[in-house]
Amino acid sequence: MTTAPPDRAELKPGAITFLDALVIGLASTSPAYSLAAVIGPVVALVGVYAPGVLLASFVPMLLIASAFFYLNKVDQDCGTTFSWVTRALGPWLGWIGGWAIAMTGVLVVGSLADVAVRFGLLTVGLDAWTESTPLVVTLSCVVILIMTAVCVLGTEISARFQNVLILAQMVSLLVFAGVALGRAVAGDASEDALTPSLSWLNPFGEGGSALTAGLLLGVFVYWGWESAVNLTEETEDSATAPGRAGIFSTIVLLVTYLAVAYAVVAFAGTTFLADNAGEEEQIFAVLGEQVLGGWDWVLLLSVATSALASTQTTIIPASRTGLSMARRAALPRRLAHISPRFRTPDVSTWVVAAIAIGWYVLANIISENALFDSLTALSLLIAFYYSLTGIACAVYHREQLFRSVKNLLLIGLGPVVGAGLLIWLLVRSVSDLNDPEASSSGTTWFGLGPPLVIGIVIFLIGIVVMVGWRLRDRTFWQERPGVAPEEVSS
Repeated sequence: MTTAPPDRAELKPGAITFLDALVIGLASTSPAYSLAAVIGPVVALVGVYAPGVLLASFVPMLLIASAFFYLNKVDQDCGTTFSWVTRALGPWLGWIGGWAIAMTGVLVVGSLADVAVRFGLLTVGLDAWTESTPLVVTLSCVVILIMTAVCVLGTEISARFQNVLILAQMVSLLVFAGVALGRAVAGDASEDALTPSLSWLNPFGEGGSALTAGLLLGVFVYWGWESAVNLTEETEDSATAPGRAGIFSTIVLLVTYLAVAYAVVAFAGTTFLADNAGEEEQIFAVLGEQVLGGWDWVLLLSVATSALASTQTTIIPASRTGLSMARRAALPRRLAHISPRFRTPDVSTWVVAAIAIGWYVLANIISENALFDSLTALSLLIAFYYSLTGIACAVYHREQLFRSVKNLLLIGLGPVVGAGLLIWLLVRSVSDLNDPEASSSGTTWFGLGPPLVIGIVIFLIGIVVMVGWRLRDRTFWQERPGVAPEEVSS
């Protein structure tokens, strides 16, 4: 066994447990914020069948989570998709998969910090402050810097911090759901309240086109659970615990989402939710007051802590992917630096934060809608690298698929079906995002919908950077599919 050179110092092994990884996987999805952001749009699309759409969205996520589990068993690399796709499909696809992961963090971190600040101000009664864009942007940048510092200070500190935040938001959400559902059943709700029904779990209730649009939103709702796997090198029992954490986090999310969706639809009915589809602050602020009365701050706080937690954990996949790419010479070696004191990838973490702040500020300067359009473009990147991972799982394990029914279903067929569903959604996303109506402003950029333009530009920049780095340093491109990095000759 060879000794790693100084510039490939390891992250701190065993820094967190399975439970810590599970919490980080949950926190990265930002459950409260995700629900606040999508429940209105989903109801506007499918009405009372919103729980069914959230259930259907769970299926490809679980199948891809299976791919993450089995790939992590053979390669505990914090770069996850980047490393696995490189080994299975080659360096070109591996590099662009890593780029997609890094860019999702860049696009969403600023938005998450923005939501944390706005809902935090609402929680303490400073509603008027949320109307000042310069103030909100400044506070959001401060939040990003603080959360980045927490990431750099150590994975253990990050995990303990997340344990507190996830407990606060999950308890708040379930209390809200329980009270709302109870009042709806008892007839003590709004005039539009509905009686809950198992038929709401039917995702096909409103037809195929509505289901497709709803599934696109569902991809965003569940996205982020794989952060648990990005910490594989820092988790106890690294071959299995991170993958299990990813799978369990999707299951916990499913239960939470269904409970809250049922409660919200039953208590408020569909008209209010559809009419306020683009106003997550409006929906949860009003419903929180109606359901919890003077305790509405509990729900607002859950959204604030949800976004705050996700601001920090979303930095993790991007920074760990940057580290993994750099130590294999797919990016500048400097990004592979690990703090000797804290055993975290300090350089790549701060670089991700700096780029994220830059994009967040620029998006606010471009227009008040650019930030929301960039979030819509996330579905392209997410579907792309998730589908790549599913295909990579089947390809890498192709010689083992027919050794048992379990292998065929969980390692081959399942991940491929999940990838196929996501590729279908990716194609539909391109079609849907080409519509100017897909933009929150209803305008076009270069004749295309702004979200699609943002997605295309990100991929084009990635290709330019990839080709440019390939011309400068060929080391990474010497890796051959199916060969471990350490086996590649220099």
